[in-house]
Amino acid sequence: MFGLFKKFKEGFAKTVSAIAAKTAAIFGAKPIDASSLETLEEALYTADFGVETTEEILAEIKAAYKQDKTLHGQEAAKIGAAVLKRVLAGAEGALDVAAKTANPVVIAMIGVNGSGKTTTSAKLAWKLKEDGKTVTLAACDTFRAAAVEQLKAWATRLNLEIIASHTGADSAAVAFDAWQAAKSRGRDFLIVDTAGRLHTKSNLMEELAKIRRVLQKNDPTAPQHRWLVVDGSLGSNSIEQAKVFHQSFGLTGLVVTKLDGTSRGGALVGIYRQLKIPIYFLGLGEKAEDLQPFSVDNYVKAVFGLEG
Repeated sequence: MFGLFKKFKEGFAKTVSAIAAKTAAIFGAKPIDASSLETLEEALYTADFGVETTEEILAEIKAAYKQDKTLHGQEAAKIGAAVLKRVLAGAEGALDVAAKTANPVVIAMIGVNGSGKTTTSAKLAWKLKEDGKTVTLAACDTFRAAAVEQLKAWATRLNLEIIASHTGADSAAVAFDAWQAAKSRGRDFLIVDTAGRLHTKSNLMEELAKIRRVLQKNDPTAPQHRWLVVDGSLGSNSIEQAKVFHQSFGLTGLVVTKLDGTSRGGALVGIYRQLKIPIYFLGLGEKAEDLQPFSVDNYVKAVFGLEG
């Protein structure tokens, strides 16, 4: 657990510094005051926690401060962490890797180009393989010239099984073939890297719907998981994107990437508050092992600079 917390702490270093750099007094040993509370408010907005969450955190710290004028920074940080923990109750998505099913469990990875969807698909496959599961990757982002090659390169590097075709191939046909291959080989999981961009938004949604229909010809329950991969550096702007995909495709989970490169690590709180879709994984770096299961406890402690 300590090692995992260290990953979270390192991954959220920019978000932590965005808060802590402005609030040395808040997270220090001396008592807080009205000025430091104002600074904390600014820092929470900068980190993209949103109006509701920021106001809730400040309200509880202020209430505690009213009761005890000697309230110290670390105590304030613990109050903020407790509020965040309450807001994120139920946010942890847990993938059942123990259950054995007759058909491969299909995880459709959805998201716009640039979100990290293709690399996340490969990292997830590697993670499941490390957990002792058998996995097939389906390279169904056939409209982006580099996507198929990118996924193939990751598959080679991580020694993963992949079903792919040429750029411009019918993505639904690739999904169908990949399911058939995964089924015949007795694989536990099939991870489908879907298209990230077509000429219009409606075309993209139609393509996703087509992949879903084709998969359901093999298994009416597929894809069992429909995860949106969101670029964490977009901050609260990603909420509208998530809403559109959720309305069209019925999302069952989220993966938030690129959190190591942004100071806006509070955005995932807003996404969860708005949509109540569980967060399964966070992308905290470039390496395969930097895709980590979302932990509310580790997240809130890392964000507020508390020890694990």
